[in-house]
Amino acid sequence: MIDVNDLRKGVTFEFDNKLYKVLDYHHNKSGRGNASIRIKAVDLRTGTTLEKTFQSGDRVQDVRLDFHNVQYLYNDGELYNFMDLDTYEQPAVRGEILGEARDFLVENLEVKLTFYEGEPLDIELPASVDMKVTEAGMAIRGDTATGVTKKCKTETGLEVTVPNFVETGDTIRVNTSTGSYVTRV
Repeated sequence: MIDVNDLRKGVTFEFDNKLYKVLDYHHNKSGRGNASIRIKAVDLRTGTTLEKTFQSGDRVQDVRLDFHNVQYLYNDGELYNFMDLDTYEQPAVRGEILGEARDFLVENLEVKLTFYEGEPLDIELPASVDMKVTEAGMAIRGDTATGVTKKCKTETGLEVTVPNFVETGDTIRVNTSTGSYVTRV
């Protein structure tokens, strides 16, 4: 059991027989009485969000997670297939579990997969990913003080705003936390 004061962004815990990962955490101490801890968490199995307020001193069940370095292989429509770099096993993960991370998965990308009792639950992407541009739109004229930009589509279907000089066939680096253009590779 862990104290709710130890819940921080990214911590995984069990509550009401469900696994949650903390997305947001606020500690509020009024003048009198106990502090309250308000969290926003996502259910790792279903993807639903939970907003819950705990009183200071409450406890939740902590969980032991396993982390495996894996390489993304392919998507067969419903399942995303990976290969464990140590054991060469090939776990398959449903698209709902991956969420927005699906937009950054390119072949042979190495990521960290989180398991709980042998079940894949979460994915940790690298800070940036190199992707090939499949479609580059026309430039949007406007505020030229910051440069002319346009929308482009990458090999995974992700739309990114890029500078005007990026063309179809170029490889660009995309930040995985914001989904924004970093540089042309």
